Amino acid sequence: MTAPAATAEAVPAPKPAATPTPAPAAAPASSPAAAPASSPAAAPAPTPVAGPPAPRIYLLHPLLVGALPRWDGAFARAAELGFDTALIAPPFAAGPTGNIFHLADPGAPHPILEASGDATATLAELAAKAKAAGLALYLDIVLDRVAAEGAMRAEHRAWFEGDGPSGLPDPRHAPPEQGTVRPRWEDPAVAEALGGWWEERLRGFAEAGIVGFRCNAPHQVPVALWRRLTAALPQCRFLAWTAGVPAGALAPLAEAGFAAVFDSLGWWDLKGGWLTEEAARLAAIAPVIATVEPPFGPRLAARNADSWSAEREAQRQLRLACGIGSGILVPMGFEYGARRPLDPARDRPGDWDWLRDHAGFDLSAELRAANAMLSDRVMTQAELRPLAGPGGPVVALLRAATPDVREAQAATLVLANPDLHNGASVALTTLLPGAGAAFARFRPVSPATAGLLAPGATVQLGAGEVRLYAAEPPRPILTAAAATPAPDVAAAAAAPRIGIEAVTPAVDGGRFPVKRTVGEVVEVTCDLICDGHDKLGAVLLWRAVDETAWSETRMVPLGNDRWMARFPLERMGRYLFAVETWRDAFATFRDELEKKHAANVPIGLELEEGRILVTKAGKRAGGALTGLAERLQGAPDQERLTLLMAPETARLMAEADDRPFRARSPEMPLDAERTGAGFASWYELFPRSQSGEATRHGTFDDVIRRLPHIRAMGFDVLYFPPIHPIGRAFRKGRNNTLTPGPDDPGSPYAIGSEEGGHDAIHPQLGTLEDFRRLVAAAKEHGLELALDFAIQCSPDHPWLQQHREWFDWRPDGSLRYAENPPKKYQDIVNVDFYNEGSVPSLWTALRDVVRFWVDQGVRLFRVDNPHTKPFPFWEWLIADIRAQCPDAVFLAEAFTRPKVMNRLAKVGFSQSYTYFTWRNTKPEIQEYLTELTTTAQRDFFRPHFFVNTPDINPPFLQTGGRGGHLIRAFLATTLSGLWGMYQGFELCEATPLPGREEYLDSEKYEIRVWPDRRPGDIVDEITRLNMIRRANPALQTHLGIAFHNAFNEQVLWYRKATADRSNVVLCAVSLDPHNVQEAAVELPLWEWGLPDHAALEAEDLMTGWQFTWHGKVQRLRLDPGGLPFGIWRVRPAGGL
Repeated sequence: MTAPAATAEAVPAPKPAATPTPAPAAAPASSPAAAPASSPAAAPAPTPVAGPPAPRIYLLHPLLVGALPRWDGAFARAAELGFDTALIAPPFAAGPTGNIFHLADPGAPHPILEASGDATATLAELAAKAKAAGLALYLDIVLDRVAAEGAMRAEHRAWFEGDGPSGLPDPRHAPPEQGTVRPRWEDPAVAEALGGWWEERLRGFAEAGIVGFRCNAPHQVPVALWRRLTAALPQCRFLAWTAGVPAGALAPLAEAGFAAVFDSLGWWDLKGGWLTEEAARLAAIAPVIATVEPPFGPRLAARNADSWSAEREAQRQLRLACGIGSGILVPMGFEYGARRPLDPARDRPGDWDWLRDHAGFDLSAELRAANAMLSDRVMTQAELRPLAGPGGPVVALLRAATPDVREAQAATLVLANPDLHNGASVALTTLLPGAGAAFARFRPVSPATAGLLAPGATVQLGAGEVRLYAAEPPRPILTAAAATPAPDVAAAAAAPRIGIEAVTPAVDGGRFPVKRTVGEVVEVTCDLICDGHDKLGAVLLWRAVDETAWSETRMVPLGNDRWMARFPLERMGRYLFAVETWRDAFATFRDELEKKHAANVPIGLELEEGRILVTKAGKRAGGALTGLAERLQGAPDQERLTLLMAPETARLMAEADDRPFRARSPEMPLDAERTGAGFASWYELFPRSQSGEATRHGTFDDVIRRLPHIRAMGFDVLYFPPIHPIGRAFRKGRNNTLTPGPDDPGSPYAIGSEEGGHDAIHPQLGTLEDFRRLVAAAKEHGLELALDFAIQCSPDHPWLQQHREWFDWRPDGSLRYAENPPKKYQDIVNVDFYNEGSVPSLWTALRDVVRFWVDQGVRLFRVDNPHTKPFPFWEWLIADIRAQCPDAVFLAEAFTRPKVMNRLAKVGFSQSYTYFTWRNTKPEIQEYLTELTTTAQRDFFRPHFFVNTPDINPPFLQTGGRGGHLIRAFLATTLSGLWGMYQGFELCEATPLPGREEYLDSEKYEIRVWPDRRPGDIVDEITRLNMIRRANPALQTHLGIAFHNAFNEQVLWYRKATADRSNVVLCAVSLDPHNVQEAAVELPLWEWGLPDHAALEAEDLMTGWQFTWHGKVQRLRLDPGGLPFGIWRVRPAGGL
């Protein structure tokens, strides 16, 4: 619904408030037009009367009230409802149309009043009756038209259009409504005469007891006349009926002296944004009275067919008006749910009696409550600010008690639900930032039983409900500095003048180290910000932590205050780096000198300043600068200029710079790790299953015999689950049963028996010497061993006897076994890192376990469930081990919440298992890789893509067959520099434990037999993929990836590239393991700056076939029966 036209009794046409809105033909108002010129006889604008209280106005229609004796009851009724002001529509004799707004004779009362005296005497009688009821009496006045056939026009025909010199209507205005003529205000003589006539009449009305006037169509009357009237009658309030007045016509009214104006609330549907726009324009004129329902306009109840909804909307409207207005205006009949508009011509007293007897509802109690709420409100020019956008589920308005909310110490918060049938909610935190003031706490006003509101609160509104809250006065926080008359200026002046911000790379502002690889060159960037236009100097400082001297290199500006420098990682281990900056005095001087010289500005004094700078630097540094200073001493200006601008001078001065206003960033840690921390292919097996017989426990020697086959597949890491003695207490049987047979080997994760604990080897695997021999043999085959570090104990672990204080004992003397719901591990108990007696002995014992295996030649540790152990422990242990063995690498097996996984990476884990195992769809994979490569994780989190584990048999593999295994192998080997698989994957083994993501006959609980090959295996494909990874640096990291368009949701198409784009690989993979998939794909020609018709030379890395792709769009066919993927090394045809 939109704002109305400017008329008291019109039923407005719905159009925006900012545009003129002509009234319908039946309405008495004329169409809007520009205000006539001011009269020369106009009086200066007085200060309008604006004092408490805000008026609570009840409009009485003379045609409904009737004869004078009935008015006592009407006034008493208004007073009983809590109103303090009665407004009566024009009670004068009307023209032939009968419309009381068509004045025929303002000196004669309307016949329906049955008055014996003239109009003034009648008004005096009405004023007396109103006063007796405790009401102030206001009167509607209409100055922009009179009845075409009436005494006033007959007596003063020259004052009105149609009877002037031409006898024709003024073509500059729209035709007057039928039965009326318009005053000729543009004629100065008419303006003076007619203005005086009205002044005399209003003065008489005031003397009769009228205390205020509602001025209809105020924009159609000269502002000068309004100034004259308001100045002549300062004891009266003049209220401008501005509802629907065009926006452009409002501003002049600010000079008229009006005490108040009226808004268009009665036409608002709580959806449009125009009401607050109108409020801003009106507040510039005078305080704004809220129009609950338009007098002689559309009735609110008529919007709803049923009385229940009509009553609820009326209640809402009334409470809204109380929240936003400097007073309210309510026409008679509103309280009874009248549906028919007040009729200015045909209403009669019997109509009122019928309405009262057949009321749709009765809002008398609500009106009394609303008027009581407004009884202490003062008329003020208030700002009404929307806190929520138009059309939202909740209307939120803040009415400040001042014209500018920023200056307000009091305000009213209005929350309203536009929906009459459903509830709505709003969070205060979404509203307060737009309040423009410091209000944060609000006490309930209506209903008073509502709770106190504060930031973070959520308000639940019932259907059509309105709540009003009063803002508590702001209480800004004053710091000690603000309260101190003389703050420490010296300390402020000593603070760094240059800001060093946004240093990258950095992890949590330097709290944790950045991860990089030895041999990389690290690019460091930062923002350097200083006042003024001075030139800055900056260096990047770096050193290894075992060095004391810092290396440095100059940083170069990149633009927009961003600077950059690089440093090489030449050693493995921890580095520190920092940024140092200063004001470069000579560079600043040189820049200014160059500009002034180019502009032909005299530079004699500047040349002397330059000589002084060089002289001072020569005294500090000596050498060539001393000689340069001597040359500058007696040289002519041209020679001085040449010397000072010489590049060699700039170099010498930079070396001798004393770096004034020097500032330095905090030191940032960086770990330079070996290649294997970021690029490796892991193969996991159980040593006990390598004998080739299900009845014989495998040994390390059996593993040695398998090394050539594993290496031939291209793997470079061989990873074992725990190889320690296995406890017998509560040992698990096959498929994780609780009923083991006598020959069941148990789970290797139930560590510890009478043969030893974490630093011992299971006797059936061999001896420690056998293990060392295996380590050596693996190295000979290009394989590195990785061990599982599982901090858990079987009930038989020696530590339970030697260190009972490290464990949690239950009240009955038993131990709580380990759980990871829904999984239960009855054969495992956990240590307590913070038990009394655990610190430091448990921590150091676990550290010594890792040191023991480091001494046996192990540098790779896969840590089981690290997220269930304290972060401080891991940060300490890993730092301790890597302090002496920087080549140690820790892999976190933490399938847990993402931020926990991130924290583990930050505290020292070089690699982490990931959610890759469960990312199967195109959007899932793209989103996950984008997160890993473009967010803060790229500086500390290295994803290790295991396709399966002894614990995890993914559903995709269970149902995907050979094609599914090829798809997951391809994704893992091409998306990440780190990938791994558990033995059997290459054989496409995926038989599940029914209903579980686990393997049937899990090797965790029994010895299995694995052949080297099996019909339908994917050994050859895995071998080839590992070879491709070794030959293409782009595939040796998860970084450098970009996903491109493949127009099939089952096809993933991406590019991997090195930073210098010397190696670019395109990858396509079908995500459907059962069906052939085809897709049109886009070659990323734009990445080389090539047009769409350009060509790429390509090599199929699986087959060796070389060819040329022409054009941007190509078509691919991927068959899971053969290869559900393709991989090509590409470069622009003919080179760049």
